[in-house]
Amino acid sequence: MPETPEAILEVRGLVKYYPLTRGILFKKQVGAVKAVDGVDFTLRAGETLGIVGESGCGKSTVAKLLVHLERPTAGSISYKGEDISKLSGKALKAVRRNIQMVFQDPYTSLNPRMTVGDIIGEPYEIHPEVAPKGDRRRKVQDLLDVVGLNPEYINRYPHQFSGGQRQRIGIARGLALQPEIIVADEPVSALDVSVQAQVVNLLDRLQSEFRLSYLFIAHDLSIVRHISDRVGVMYLGRIVELGTDTEIYEHPTHPYTQALLSAVPVPDPDARAHRERIILTGDVPSPAAIPSGCRFRTRCWKAQERCTIEVPLLAVPETFRLQTGPAAHPSACHFASEKQVVPPDGTLQPPPNPPQLR
Repeated sequence: MPETPEAILEVRGLVKYYPLTRGILFKKQVGAVKAVDGVDFTLRAGETLGIVGESGCGKSTVAKLLVHLERPTAGSISYKGEDISKLSGKALKAVRRNIQMVFQDPYTSLNPRMTVGDIIGEPYEIHPEVAPKGDRRRKVQDLLDVVGLNPEYINRYPHQFSGGQRQRIGIARGLALQPEIIVADEPVSALDVSVQAQVVNLLDRLQSEFRLSYLFIAHDLSIVRHISDRVGVMYLGRIVELGTDTEIYEHPTHPYTQALLSAVPVPDPDARAHRERIILTGDVPSPAAIPSGCRFRTRCWKAQERCTIEVPLLAVPETFRLQTGPAAHPSACHFASEKQVVPPDGTLQPPPNPPQLR
């Protein structure tokens, strides 16, 4: 049995609240937007952990917290056993070299006034120990070649490139400091479908070549399955299901995951005709007014009184704990082991007398 790779990044109880204030001169906090509300996961060396969920669920906020673009309200982020969530100054600078980010929009993440050579080489100005001045041009050209661009493009500007080429430049910039972890925040969502596959295949190749670990954030479930070893499903600031790609895609146990997967387009008409389609009712609650108990209960057809009171933990369902197999993976649902029943019209309503919001 192969050994499990060591944990390179451990996130425990990660929280990020944005205060809501009232008043002009004398501001008073009247609430908070709970963008991230208790996230736990482990990223292992050399693996890709995919994070999926609807817009506004907190995926991008998690990414910003990992690279210190935002400071967490609570919780810990441990890199190789050291909590880096409260670092600053030289200590933070040293860690940032090992955790780099690829941003979502290649049209706004590159400075239009800088050449490609200056964009990719800028990290060397901050970390001159990585590349002496006389060696930087060659290193930048090598990075352009690694991501599939002509090294002679070094003096061009971002507007002279297509979207896919710009994202390759962003990836090259992320590789400049030879990091161990790349946080990719929806790196292909702004690209054409044909270009998406090229960029995903590039990331796959670079991972093998440079032994990288990826946190890959996306809302396209098909892309996440292609590139990820494990997948975490987020809903309203928390991870509600976590497992391998097979466990999540073939044996989902959380109702929200089941609904997400039922919405994935299926090219085969015959398979599409026989697939159960789950249509959720209601809107996603505001992160400033999260329901008590299970935060998915206002849209869940399994919701019962217990769901209004008790917060479900991200754990293996009780009935699966003595079993092995793809169904025995963590899921934050009190009734994860119960099989869903889909009405003929495919619409899954909460119970006739749903629990009231508290």
